[in-house]
Amino acid sequence: MTTWISTTEQSPWVSREVKPVSGNPEDRLEPTGKALQTFYGFGAACNEMEWTVLSGLTDQERKKILSNFFGSGEGCHLKICRIPIGANDYAQNWYSCDEQAGDYSLHSFSIDRDGECIIPLIKKAQELEPELRFLASPWSPPTWMKQPPVYNYGTLKMDPETLDAYARYLEKFILAYRDENIPIGRLLIQNEPFADQKFPSCVWTGEQFRIFIRDYLGPLFERDKVGTELWLGTLNGPELDLNRFLAPPTAAKNLYDTYVDTVLFDREARRHLTGVGYQWAGKASIQRTHESFPELKLMQSESECGDGTNTWEYAFYVYNLICHYLKNGADSYVFWSMLLPPGGTSTWGWNQNSLATFDPADGSFTLNPEFYVIRHLSRFVEPGAVLLETKGHFSGGSLAFRNPDGSTVLSVSNFHNVERDFSWKGESPFTAVLPPMSLNTFVL
Repeated sequence: MTTWISTTEQSPWVSREVKPVSGNPEDRLEPTGKALQTFYGFGAACNEMEWTVLSGLTDQERKKILSNFFGSGEGCHLKICRIPIGANDYAQNWYSCDEQAGDYSLHSFSIDRDGECIIPLIKKAQELEPELRFLASPWSPPTWMKQPPVYNYGTLKMDPETLDAYARYLEKFILAYRDENIPIGRLLIQNEPFADQKFPSCVWTGEQFRIFIRDYLGPLFERDKVGTELWLGTLNGPELDLNRFLAPPTAAKNLYDTYVDTVLFDREARRHLTGVGYQWAGKASIQRTHESFPELKLMQSESECGDGTNTWEYAFYVYNLICHYLKNGADSYVFWSMLLPPGGTSTWGWNQNSLATFDPADGSFTLNPEFYVIRHLSRFVEPGAVLLETKGHFSGGSLAFRNPDGSTVLSVSNFHNVERDFSWKGESPFTAVLPPMSLNTFVL
């Protein structure tokens, strides 16, 4: 039996019926017989503002809202939670886990601030999804480790004392969360290292990453048997524009060869890395990494977040991002904010999309278009599924998975204003007429 769920802007999550195949339809999708990467999961980030939005509710009301994301019934079944190490751009204000200047012993290190918003949010998510997986990334090191010593500018100081202290700082965060029964499986070393931002940030070069991973962070985690995977990223670049070769030498520092390859061609640095995380402009580079280093895992670490209007058109764009990343080797896809107030305005003034909107003023709760994009996949695709290579006219806008239980999940888009005839030519073949401007999931 084949289950078909279809979503349009006007009619979300509608059950429809498929028909047996007749003839040999031209517009079809079929498996090639090749299995690709094993899938790790879909997820989203945990931010302070999300818990703040929910803070005025009862425990039961919070659980009801969060069940949309982590619940096993009709929820999204999200399996990954991304944790900020210190403040990110949806923190109520900026902080790190140790702002005592010159504290190379990290005597003042503490995750007490996380206990106010981040950890309570995670604990509620774990109640709904006990198998939740975690990854973490810093937006900025403690300011006293940077030059200049500010949150939203500068770079990590490269003297041995600072590099050693920062490696231990990251390790202490992993161990402190482990004590809270929150095991962080993947550490992505720096969020968006290609640009200074209006929010906490830190610029890194490929050479800085290479030295820090090879000489400090990698050996420390190996010696102490931390068990958390180290990942290069989250990379919001680099440039692949060949015109940059004609630019002044300083502009070439963000080219792929002088950034990613600087790290990955160093065998001693590379042996400490499990994979590379890409987001935003990094989508232009993931294919090259996949081709050059197939032994490394890849992930999409933060979905692009729009402008707070949460349109169906932008949801189409995000679906195509998912296809792009997974077809180029990513084993996971992580959304940004799960829940924001109307407009989704950050503390620094950018309106952003979210999976759902909650208005504390009147208690209204709205599932946004990107909620259905992720639900069409995460509701049915289990961690451990393998991505299946396909061919046919629908391959560019579809994904196929084989779950551990043997079921096949097809995700097929029709982002046109007319109906499209669709045919699956694999096990349990069928045909379907895809509604205009629709997203469709078939479970075989």
